Amino acid sequence: MTGSPAAPPHPASAYTFGPHAVRNPDLEVLLTDGLGGFALSSLAGVPTRCYSGLAVSQQPPVRRYSHLVSPLEVLRVGAEDIVLHALEIAPGVFEGRGLETLTGATTWDLLPEREQLVRGVRMRRRMCAPRHSGAVVYLYEVQSRVPVTLTLGGFFVDRDMHHVHRAAPKLGFAVQPGGRQVRVQGERETRATLYLPQGGGVTSDSLTPAPFSQRVYYRHDAARGEPDVEYTQGAALWQVQFPAGGGQVALVVQGVVEAQEPLTIPDPWAAYRQEATRRRQLAEQAWQASGVRDDVVATLAVAADAYLVQRVNVGSSSRSLSVIAGYPWFADWGRDAMIALSGLTLVTGRYEEARDILGTFLGSLRRGLTPNNFLDDGTGAGYNTVDGALWLAVALERYARTTGDGPFVRAALPQLRELLRWHVQGTDHGIAADPTDGLLRAGEPGVQLTWMDVKIRDWVVTPRHGKPVEIQALWLAALGAEARLSEAFGEPPMYAELLGRAHQGFSALWESGLGADLPPARSAPHPSLGPPSPAPLGMGGLTGMFGMGSIGLSDTGSRNDVLSGPVLRPPTPLNTPTAPTPPAAALADLLAPDPSNDNGSWQPDRSVRPNAAIALSLPDTPATAAQTDAVIRDIETHLLTPVGLHTLSPLDPRYLGNYGGPQLVRDAAYHQGTVWPWPLGAFVEVLLSRGEVRRARAALAGLTGHIWEAGLGHVSEVFAGDSLTPGGCPFQAWSVAEVLRAHVLVARAEAAALNQN
Repeated sequence: MTGSPAAPPHPASAYTFGPHAVRNPDLEVLLTDGLGGFALSSLAGVPTRCYSGLAVSQQPPVRRYSHLVSPLEVLRVGAEDIVLHALEIAPGVFEGRGLETLTGATTWDLLPEREQLVRGVRMRRRMCAPRHSGAVVYLYEVQSRVPVTLTLGGFFVDRDMHHVHRAAPKLGFAVQPGGRQVRVQGERETRATLYLPQGGGVTSDSLTPAPFSQRVYYRHDAARGEPDVEYTQGAALWQVQFPAGGGQVALVVQGVVEAQEPLTIPDPWAAYRQEATRRRQLAEQAWQASGVRDDVVATLAVAADAYLVQRVNVGSSSRSLSVIAGYPWFADWGRDAMIALSGLTLVTGRYEEARDILGTFLGSLRRGLTPNNFLDDGTGAGYNTVDGALWLAVALERYARTTGDGPFVRAALPQLRELLRWHVQGTDHGIAADPTDGLLRAGEPGVQLTWMDVKIRDWVVTPRHGKPVEIQALWLAALGAEARLSEAFGEPPMYAELLGRAHQGFSALWESGLGADLPPARSAPHPSLGPPSPAPLGMGGLTGMFGMGSIGLSDTGSRNDVLSGPVLRPPTPLNTPTAPTPPAAALADLLAPDPSNDNGSWQPDRSVRPNAAIALSLPDTPATAAQTDAVIRDIETHLLTPVGLHTLSPLDPRYLGNYGGPQLVRDAAYHQGTVWPWPLGAFVEVLLSRGEVRRARAALAGLTGHIWEAGLGHVSEVFAGDSLTPGGCPFQAWSVAEVLRAHVLVARAEAAALNQN
């Protein structure tokens, strides 16, 4: 027995699905434990991937293993047994009546609750994943005019989360003394525990486990061309008797980490209330930090929490904070973490977490580079990225502008200078500053270093060796960050001359006639101290709230006020294409080595890609109003969709509009037309820099609606170029972060416009 259940706190965000919508197995819900482990399922409870169920990290946040695919739930009313779970065993063929008995579902601050109705009996099931527990909690509430019995158990596995059992796993089931816990033993151990509340007349009987093989078909894995059939071990473990009127019961399934006793969950209802309270507090914190109090901020602030995970540092027992790039299959990636940091932590008021993440990646620098990704087996990291370290510099300055945390930034400044020194003198993968123009060149055969980094065996799908446009903008921003942070501490900048030279060198990327009169870099000439800030956004090419105000650093950690309104200007007209010819971008995507001669000359690649928007959103990128408007027209004409930006113009002959099927097909299209949400945040900033607030809101409208279309409360990794079907990870860190950050930027610009009127 345990304490009596009590009501959770009132949520900040609630979204209800009716009986038709809730029966769609493609709607997915995610619960995470803060260690990289997670519980994933469809809202309907149907497992749709090999990642469905409970996955637990053995070495946070990696080495994740699956323990459970689905609970087993059978309701007896009179002499009739009704199977309340639902397993898809072949395309469109289901075992159990879980779908047809659903009446609706609601997410309460993204904690899912579903309801089923059968033979006059109503059953609600809530779920949570207690922090750092490696467990998933199922809370059942039964309402019935007559006595009923609920049989509970599970469909268990024991495997690496990326694979499937092609035959039923060999698992041992051991009922523990008292009958309330069953230990399921394979190579790893899973514990299933039943809890009854005090009073209420609910009783239970322990069953002798009689495991049976159960086939499961995973529709989402089939769509990705991956193994899509698995065999699990099903077992009924308890029969719970409810008197007339009904009652409550809880099931907790927990994976055991090697040589470590799992976190005790003495009261699952209290654990649920604690998690619900924590989520409500995350929403309140984001409301206060952002100054925008709406459902989108509340929802995405809670979603953002899923990606912040503890990392066990290799060779020690110490832990640091990192960012999972996406669920269910990514581990933590440096580039993704630095791009997502502003939206996940600064917009949401989680400044300590921001500092800890920066510390993790500052501490992992090697020859001036930050890890592109930590290996999933926990053995090390890959450093094949040119932009990860530059985004780290940008993130550090944003943190400084937002928090005024002088001690931390002062300690990090030598590391920033060392990072830049390696880039100036040259580091791995051909990354080095070009002494002739100050720009940053990068690349070597067989290696892809930018965010468009797909490689299929020996085929680099989108080779961008040379001087990519967003890398140059990041390079300027990193050099500018060193200058501004140095001046904030009264120290001379170390790279001011190189910054000026690279600033002028950037003109080679502009179309002839557009780059003749470059303005000075859009950076604050000299930082000064300021009062506390209610607006922690710190990014981009505007003043004040958009990140170009002065830096205020204090050794006592006071915050700097970076809030002011944008200057509103008439909107720029849309430019409609008149001929189906391959377009040429106003701002080149890349300066590539000229293969026709060996004198070190460069030729522009004028493919229309979203990298121009990323470049113009950064603080030191030189651009006139005419140049910015030309890029806006390119993007609106060729790349803008309701859910993000195409990675290549559909009028380009290399464009691939389908994203789906086997990995080879998906990877070939990944950056050749597939739509990505995260660069839309940069484009929104560019629109706001021109005072186009209404167009910025319109650009975001599709994605704020998408929040409830796939990974519920989150934003997908990508969308197919033609159909805009969600693809990739349904839960993606930088997608969530940039949509949240952009939404707050637009909401605050709207408020500023109203105040001016």
